[in-house]
Amino acid sequence: MIDEYTKKWIVKALEDFRVAKHELSQPEGEMATGAACFHCQQMAEKLLKAFLITKEIDFGKTHDLKFLLKLCSDKDPDFKNLEVGNLTAYAVDIRYPDEFHIPSIQEVRTCFRIAQKIKDFVIKKLGIKEQDFQ
Repeated sequence: MIDEYTKKWIVKALEDFRVAKHELSQPEGEMATGAACFHCQQMAEKLLKAFLITKEIDFGKTHDLKFLLKLCSDKDPDFKNLEVGNLTAYAVDIRYPDEFHIPSIQEVRTCFRIAQKIKDFVIKKLGIKEQDFQ
């Protein structure tokens, strides 16, 4: 059973996913590629954290998806088959001009594919239906 707090993490994660999906539907010249990659990272982070919350595992304050994935796989070895790619790089750096980078359309597509696999995997692991959180 998913508690109310965990539900909020899932709802916010799926909202991030919808934002990324919306950006991917835009014409190439209008797509906010940095924002799309950021929201893919955020969705993955929130879903991994939701899983950890259900297992009562503390994860501290982090955006590091590889760290979160390690915590998940320590609890459930099936997570070892999950890839987070380079999504962590889009958590902070992409949002500020110091490390200026505009992701390509291909980067967005790659981020989205990774995020979608993470979403599908974690949703299945949590034993929930995505439509119940829309």
